[in-house]
Amino acid sequence: MKIAVYCGSRAGNNELYAQSARELGEYMGHHGIDLVFGGGHVGLMGIIADAVLDNGGRVYGVIPEHLRDRELAHDSLTELHVVRDMHERKAKMAELADGFVALPGGIGTLEEIFEAWTWGQLGFHHKPCALYNVNGFYEPLLAMVREMEVEGFLKQEYIDMVIVEQTPEQLVARFRGYRPPHEKWT
Repeated sequence: MKIAVYCGSRAGNNELYAQSARELGEYMGHHGIDLVFGGGHVGLMGIIADAVLDNGGRVYGVIPEHLRDRELAHDSLTELHVVRDMHERKAKMAELADGFVALPGGIGTLEEIFEAWTWGQLGFHHKPCALYNVNGFYEPLLAMVREMEVEGFLKQEYIDMVIVEQTPEQLVARFRGYRPPHEKWT
């Protein structure tokens, strides 16, 4: 299994975020789960990549030329794909991955998981999407998503398709048992 992880290029203000990224990476490495990620050595991205590598796992990075040229690319990966831009990055990560998870991060993290979630809703893929809800990080977002359903903009089945967990064991178990909802507009 290859899991694409979207996460912060910063470590955040709470040590729990770095600790959780490290724990997830250690779990993945120990259990033969490959990491697909943005290819950087900074923030939570670098922490999870190093943890997977340090525990015998394989790590596949996908980084745009613009960011590689700023010396942000991780130099110890199993494989690094250098692409033209962010559109190609997301497409390549989606091609490589069997599922997607967002750790805490900023607007880039949200944009990436929202796109994967939307693609799943529309039937462009049938892969699980997840929020790794460390320290309740995603609770405000989940409240907004519930409001979208209340106001008639989102069906419950598309809310339910997103896995929300906070331990590696729970996350991987839910990925393995994932069943996609019916495609929207069918």
